[in-house]
Formats: sequence, C-alpha cells, structure tokens
Amino acid sequence: MKPIDPRLLRYARATRFFLGAVVVLGLAGAGLVIAQAMLIAEVVVGAFQRGLDGSELRTPLMLLAAVAVGRALVAWLTELAAYRASAAVKSELRGRLLERAAELGPGWLTEQRAGALVALATRGVDALDDYFSRYLPQLGLAVVVPVAVLARIVTEDWISAAVIVVTLPLIPLFMILIGWATQARMDRQWRLLSRLSGHFLDVVAGLPTLKVFGRAKAQAESIRSITDEYRQATMRTLRIAFLSSFALELLATLSVALVAVGIGMRLVHGDLDLYTGLVILVLAPEAYLPLRQVGAQYHARPEGLSAAEEIFEVLETQPRGPAGDADAPAGPLRVEGVTVRHTGRTEASLESASLVVGEGETVAVVGPSGVGKSTLLNVLLGFTPVDEGRVLVGDGPQAVDLADVSMERWRERIAWVPQRPHLFAGTVAENVRLARPDADDAAVATALRDAGAYDFVTGLPQGAETRLGEDGAGLSAGQRQRLALARAFLADRPLLLLDEPTANLDGETEAGIVDAVRRLAAGRTVVLVVHRPALLAVADRVVELTRPCGAGVRDACPPGAEGSLALPPVGGGTAGAPVTTVASVASVEPVGAGGGPVVAEGAAGSGGRGVLGRVRKAAGELRGRLGLALGLGSLALGSAVGLMAVSGWLISRASEQPPVLYLMMAVTATRAFGIGRAVFRYTERLVSHDAVLRMLAGMRVAVYRRLERIAPAGLRETRRGDLLSRLVADVDALQDYWLRWLLPVGTAVVVSAGSVGFTAWLLPEAGAVLAPGCSSPLGVPWLSGVCARRAERQLAPARGALATRGRRPARAQWPN
Repeated sequence: MKPIDPRLLRYARATRFFLGAVVVLGLAGAGLVIAQAMLIAEVVVGAFQRGLDGSELRTPLMLLAAVAVGRALVAWLTELAAYRASAAVKSELRGRLLERAAELGPGWLTEQRAGALVALATRGVDALDDYFSRYLPQLGLAVVVPVAVLARIVTEDWISAAVIVVTLPLIPLFMILIGWATQARMDRQWRLLSRLSGHFLDVVAGLPTLKVFGRAKAQAESIRSITDEYRQATMRTLRIAFLSSFALELLATLSVALVAVGIGMRLVHGDLDLYTGLVILVLAPEAYLPLRQVGAQYHARPEGLSAAEEIFEVLETQPRGPAGDADAPAGPLRVEGVTVRHTGRTEASLESASLVVGEGETVAVVGPSGVGKSTLLNVLLGFTPVDEGRVLVGDGPQAVDLADVSMERWRERIAWVPQRPHLFAGTVAENVRLARPDADDAAVATALRDAGAYDFVTGLPQGAETRLGEDGAGLSAGQRQRLALARAFLADRPLLLLDEPTANLDGETEAGIVDAVRRLAAGRTVVLVVHRPALLAVADRVVELTRPCGAGVRDACPPGAEGSLALPPVGGGTAGAPVTTVASVASVEPVGAGGGPVVAEGAAGSGGRGVLGRVRKAAGELRGRLGLALGLGSLALGSAVGLMAVSGWLISRASEQPPVLYLMMAVTATRAFGIGRAVFRYTERLVSHDAVLRMLAGMRVAVYRRLERIAPAGLRETRRGDLLSRLVADVDALQDYWLRWLLPVGTAVVVSAGSVGFTAWLLPEAGAVLAPGCSSPLGVPWLSGVCARRAERQLAPARGALATRGRRPARAQWPN
C-alpha cells in the first residue's frame, strides 16, 4: 500500500494544503537543525580547546537559544497544521460517508451491520487522527531533513556522508518489508473492531429482551470473548508493526555509533578537527531521526489507511440505477410489470407487479406476508430500483418514467407513514416538524389535532416541548403512530404512502388511527399497505399481491385462476371496493436494529482527580506489568542518553589524540547503548500495550454489566449511539492516558532524576543547572492533560451524537 492513498487527495482537499505545509515547515526545520549543529560545535570548541568564557561566547549562545525557540515554533506549527488538517479531512470524509449512505438507501443499508457502519463513521474516521498528526508529518520530514543534512555533511566530511548514504536506505527497505506483513493483520483487526461495535449495538438494543429471557448476564462473557479476540489480534499486529520501529531504532543507533567511532578514530590520527567532528556528530542523528519517527508512528499508517479503504469503498459504491433530473408531472401512478431482485436471494422480492393508482384515489394493497408489499412501497419511494418493468408518473404522452425523475423533487411530493415510524431523541414538536422545519407552533398543533394526538401530547409534562427518548421511548405504539401521522398532516403533500399504520395496535387505538387516515387521505393520491381489515374501509379499491403460478411456488393455482388468489374475508366497510390481483413472489423484509449515553456509576459530579483515580485503580492486578513497562521505557530512554553522552566523550577525548586502546571501552559502550535502546523500546511497547488492552477488556465488561443492571428503565432517555461510543471509542481512548501520558511522564521523571543525579556527582555546578531544565518540562504534560480533559468533555457527547446519526437508517434521514 502506498504511504499516501491518492484518493485522500481527491476526497479530502485539505490533504493537499497539509502536505505542502509539511514540506515548507520541514525545510525550515532542516535549516534550523544545521544552524544548531554549527552553533553547538562552535560553543564546545571555543570552551574546550580555546578556553573562552561565557562573555566571549555570548553571541553564539544567544543564537543557539534563538534556534532552539525557532525549532520549537516550527514543531508547534507542524503539529497545529497536522491536527487542523486531520479535523478538516475527518469532517469532509464523515459528511461524504453519511451522504453516500443516504444515497445508497435502505436496500444497501440493510446489507450492512449498523454497528460496523457507526464504527466506520466514528472510530474509523478517527483512526486518521494519528495518521495525519503523527505519521504524515514525520513522513514529510523524512523526505526533506535527511537530504538537507546530508548536503551539509558532505561539504565537511565525505566519508561520514558515505556511511550515512549507505545505511540510510536500509531503513525504508525494512519499513516496506514489514509493512506488507502488517497491512493484512491490520485489515483483520479493523474487521474485528467492526464486529465488536456491531455486537455491542445489537446487545444494547436487545437488552430488554435479553433480560426477559434471562440471557443478559451471559452476554458479558460474549463481550469479554470478543474483546479478548480483538486484543490478541491487535497484539499480533503490533508485534510486527513495532518490529518496524525496532529495526529502525537499531539501524539508526548503530549507524550513528559507527559514524561516531569513525570520527573518533580519525580525530586520534589527526585527520579531522574537533569542530567538523562535532558538527557531523550532532547532524548524524538528525539525518536518521525523521525515519526513526516514521517507524515509531508506522502503526498509525495501516490502521488509518485500513479504515480509509473501507470509507473509500463506500464512497465509490454507486447507487443502483441512473439518477434522473426530470420533474414529475401531476397525475396517476402506473406500475407496469415491475420485478425487483435482491443480491443473495434466489427468488425475486417483487415479480411482474402491475397496478394503476388514479389521481385522488386511495388504493389498498393486500396479500400474504412477504409477498412484496413493502418492496412495492420502496420502489415508489425511490429507495429500491427495479430490475424489470417501470413506474410511470403522469397521464398519457406526458407520463415520465420514475427512473428519470429527480428523487429529491419526487420525495418533496410524498408524505410517508411507515409501519414502524422512527422518532428521534428530541422534543415532540421537533419530531413533527421533520416534514416542515419552518412550521410554526400553530401549524404543529393543528397537525396534532388532525392526527388525534393533541390530547395525549398536551397531557405530557411539557406538552409539545416534552423531550422523547430515542425511538420514542416513553410513548406507546399508538402514540408513536399518531405522531407519524401528524408529520404527514403537517407535510400536506399530494401523494401519501402508508405501510400498515395500524399494525400491533389494540381495537380502540386502531379505530382512532383509521379515522385519522381517512381525514389524511381526503383529496390525496394514496397507496395503503394493509394487513388488517379495518383500514380497508378507507380504500376506494383493493389490489392483492400474490405469488404467480409456475414461479416455483409450492401451492398450485386452481384451474382458470392463474395469477390470482381469493381475497380473504375482511369484514364490514369493504362493499363496493373492487379487488384486483397482482402477481408477486415471496420476499423477506429485513428488520434493522436500533439505540444511548451512559454515565459510569459514581462519575456524575466527580472531578477530574476522582475520574483519573478510578482509571488508575482499574489497573488492578496489571500494575506489575505497567511497572515493568515503566522500567523498560526508562532503560530505553536512559540508553539514548548514555549513547549521546559516551559519543560526546569519545570525540572530545579523541581530539586530544590519546592511544586508541584508551577509547575502546567507549567504542563498545556506544554499540551496547545503541542495541539496548532498540531492544528495550520494543519490549516496553509490547508489554505496555498488552497490559492496557487487558485493562480495557475488563472495563468494557464492567460497563456492560452496569448497563445490564439499570436497563431498560435507566436507559430510556439515552441514545444507543452514545452507548456505542462509550463502549468502543471512549473506552478505547483511555489507552492514551496510559500509553501517551502516564507512562511517558513516569519514564521522563525516572531518567531526568538519574541524569541530574549522575551529572551532579560528576560536576555539582552542572547538576544545579540541569535540574531546573529537566523539571520545568514536566509541567507541560500536566497542562496538556488539563486541556485534553476539557476538550474530551465536549468531544464525548459529540461522538455519541455522531454515532447516533450514523446509525439512523436512510429512511429516517428523509422526513416522513
């Protein structure tokens, strides 16, 4: 896979600006690196060989301080550009993803698992954060900085430049080889995360049912099993991904050690002066550093691009059938031999269906369950394209094929009442206004009266401003149906499509819905799917969908009645409504799942210290592993400090031209520190990630068990998207607290204390200067942690809202 997927440049324009900014800032940073190396060499040579004091070195010292500030500023600007670009790209990709999911419609959505789509729109897009903020900036620096550094070194010492030129290409070679092995495992890990998200969503949606049948507690072990599988897959991936950074660390440090030893040997023999040696020694690590950082952040590349690959797959999925742009004329609807087939099904969902619905006519569609009635409505809604036949809108020669009509303008003429209307988490008035967002309170009240919902709405605590839970939690099925009818009344559109609006209602409620439908149908063209006889009284004509003879149906048709079935008795009110029979084949109507924030027990009203205290307490038996990770990290960082210290001593002493044997211990120490640095870092990463992933697995199970205890009453006002965000994304984000904050800070404290103590033992004055310099940066992680917690308090609800929006079916995205 390429380091940068070119589709990112096409689908996210912010990527182009960001890459340009990285190159410019990289050039500025490379210039500052070279200036810093020259100034350090000038100061050391002036003090060590010429005996100059601080006043005589004031100018280079001040310039060195300015260069250090400049490097910090460039690093900050690079990171700022990275995060801004990441936010812009994520926003653009999320918008495109949700728009394309809506365009593909329910036919495509029913083939997807809701949790997988939500994970893609939330955690998947978020995976691009590290890709943009960590990997791509380092990739840009890896292209610019080594070239600039080598150009400076070759002017001073071509032998050292040759060593770097020979060893530098080995690093990307190892990256490519290891990357091939990593990508397949990262793809599998992403599929596991999608499976994990889908399972969580299904379990949360079905908690009431699971509790009734005594299976809710058993799901905790299922979640533990899936989470553990995800942890194992992640660790298998990380062992290879971190192997890349291990190879880079090892190659880079050994190469720097080789350059340092070569400089030292030539200094001993007088072939090189100390100033040149110091410039090369300072610049050599800078040539390898960007590539080492690429390796350290390499795991962000396959994860980010694996998620991006799935996003691009959705974006490049084209809706079935051409997109028309014609206007739909007024007039009758004519369905002519329409057949619909779905992928993976041997039989057609709707076969050879034909019917005519005159303008202003109410037609009831009846037939056995699964015969294709809902598929017929989906065709009329423009959600499902036809494989054979056509739907004509209008009369005579002015009739237009529905496939040529603009779906946006077509749906502006339709009011739709589904069998299971979707109510969003919001007020009653907001749900009714979906059809007309600009409607005033009087229009909403009129629609509620027409639908027979006014009485129960005014009886709610805040009337029409009462907030509902997701899916109308807190309302009965009949009340939800009346609100859906109120939407249709408020929309006031000429074509009305209803899919069994009285399903699962009691007799009294059903009678009220029938009266509301009769009022709603007056003066409109209506297609009404009916399973129960009461609604047939509203129809002017009844059309029956049946299975055609000879289409592989088990029951044969009676002689002389090919293509027809007798209409079952439907009770009173149907006299005078003629019956037409339309052939169709059985279809299976898929049913989707639906979803809320959970506040952890004791979290409400607690400060950040209490929350972080509980996070640390969650380590439990894993404290030993985390302590081991801290020790290994300290050894890795200590080896880096030791390598630089020994290399500096080696060159300084070599400039005095002592016997070669006097330097051999330092030569051996540089190699030992170089190898130890890579080995300790690789081991520390594996140990820390394994410990944190084990901790998160237990935390997910604990969160689910809490949900299981309080469901369903305790989740009435929560959204399933919030719950999914808490269980997957938010719990996953806790690993950053350990891996990117607590353990690095602990490592910095240990190594800083050791460095200050050792320096003070050698030279107390130097230790006194070093101590405040090492302690002051420790306040930076604390400050960043405060800012991060403040941002997270805003981001967590936003992620929940995004997850909720991402899991809405396409039908719910279009006001019905």
